[in-house]
Amino acid sequence: MTDGKFHWYDLLAGFPDKPDFREPIGRYLRRMQFDLEAANERPLLYCVVTRPRVRYDPARATQWGFFSLKLTVPLLTGANATRDSVTVDLKAPFGATVKKPSVILTENFLSLNWGGVIEVLSVHDLLLQYVHDRKLASQVIYVGQTLDPEGRLAKGRLPAVQRLRQQHNEHSDTLLLVLQAEITATSPDGDPADLPENQIPDAAAALARIRADVVEAALICYFEGPTPAGRYGEEKERRRHRLQEVQQAWELDTLEVSLELEEGGSYRYLASEHVAAARRHLFRCKLADGSVSVAKLPLPPAA
Repeated sequence: MTDGKFHWYDLLAGFPDKPDFREPIGRYLRRMQFDLEAANERPLLYCVVTRPRVRYDPARATQWGFFSLKLTVPLLTGANATRDSVTVDLKAPFGATVKKPSVILTENFLSLNWGGVIEVLSVHDLLLQYVHDRKLASQVIYVGQTLDPEGRLAKGRLPAVQRLRQQHNEHSDTLLLVLQAEITATSPDGDPADLPENQIPDAAAALARIRADVVEAALICYFEGPTPAGRYGEEKERRRHRLQEVQQAWELDTLEVSLELEEGGSYRYLASEHVAAARRHLFRCKLADGSVSVAKLPLPPAA
């Protein structure tokens, strides 16, 4: 898996006022919701991750570097809102008509007016998109699938994710990492996805769902441990039966998972209570009678 996108879930689940879509921040929030609604239509995988709490500090002024687009932005970090700052080298977006934008700072958003375009960056966007010296990993606390006909994830109403957010929101920010997985399989006839009968849309969708179910179970075991907390008996039994069906139908017993994000700065270093922080996670998963076990694999030497 190499393609992933972070969304600041707290903005969907805890934003106090209904956003005005005529304003830049309102349009930003609606675009994020559109992204997640589009993801809801497919069985994509996502991780709920926590990050140390961070906010912009509107009580202090931003500062420009001389003859450059280096901008120092005041921050408040941690549960105690400790004063901090970060300096980034801004890049003018397409459509900009001024060399240096005007800046408006709120607790959650930095608005940059470039004349022809207004750029809105949440505090996590800024830390994700620009180079800085912060090296904190993202803590994975839950793995799921985006497929959600009711769109609860995009509306900040998915019960499992909401419970986790409420448990952590005093000290941490909650983000969703939506993954675009590249999943291939080997068999005497090649990858089943390449067979003519699996090129039919309904069959292709069913196969994609099967593969997502298996990789989801592997990631749950890897990041959440062999006995994940907060997973209820009914859910566990449903997943066990599903994996038994897949094993019997596809004669699948092992898979190898390599998880590495191409972009995201320090955010792409993932960790959990059971896994040390790393940019790339490589492990083998074994399936037996609906149960899952994982074993870390050594990373190949760098080229």
